Amino acid sequence: MGLNMASAPDTSGADNTFPSKTTSPPAHVAEKTSVSKVPGSKKAGDVVSRGANPRLSPPMPAGRSVPLLICSIGNPGPYLNTLHSAGHTVLSKVAEAIRAPPFRKDRALGNGLVSNATSPHSGSQWTLWQSTSLMNVSGAGLKAAYNSWSKGLPDGEGKLVVIHDELEKPLGAVSVKVKQGASAKGHNGLKSILSSMGGKPFVRIGIGIGRPVSREPNDVAEYVLRKMTPEQRMKVESCVEEVIKKLGDLESG
Repeated sequence: MGLNMASAPDTSGADNTFPSKTTSPPAHVAEKTSVSKVPGSKKAGDVVSRGANPRLSPPMPAGRSVPLLICSIGNPGPYLNTLHSAGHTVLSKVAEAIRAPPFRKDRALGNGLVSNATSPHSGSQWTLWQSTSLMNVSGAGLKAAYNSWSKGLPDGEGKLVVIHDELEKPLGAVSVKVKQGASAKGHNGLKSILSSMGGKPFVRIGIGIGRPVSREPNDVAEYVLRKMTPEQRMKVESCVEEVIKKLGDLESG
């Protein structure tokens, strides 16, 4: 969207104890297993299915999840409850659904609203961040937040996710773009982020906001900056469970 929002007002270890007396397994179990020393193990007596080759079938390592910085962009103040700020609406509902702490302004994280939450999937860190700036200049604050957040992480350990409104997609539809280099498609918030981040990769989660009948710039601007109706808000918020699932996929992928 080629909007110019610059004139909008700026507001804000397991127990390994075993019974001393063991019982013989049922006959049908004993026929299917044999006791052998597993190569590489520290003790004899590991049970291996007959015919299995422990050298070819090692136990799979547990999956590892990475921390996420999950950012929403939009407009503050009188434009908060509009379609253009659907990213903020959805992230607020995500915080509510996963019982995250209240958002608080944090100067160290780009002066954004921050909630330090826990993933409902893995227990890893999810830092929820809402931009407090105008949409068209979202990049500077988001870059500051990312630089501060990633400072204590090993290189490449965490992922940056940006939740934004997406024109032309059905209300509440969710799209995920992991591949880098995709166009901003006229979205000034994404343009600002791409310019500020200098090629740093991030994942986009788009929230569909529909489209106006007319494609005239003034009509598009009026559409995205209009207050959401109760029906529109309900459809936008209905995607929250899907967004949480996508975030779970991203932290482990």
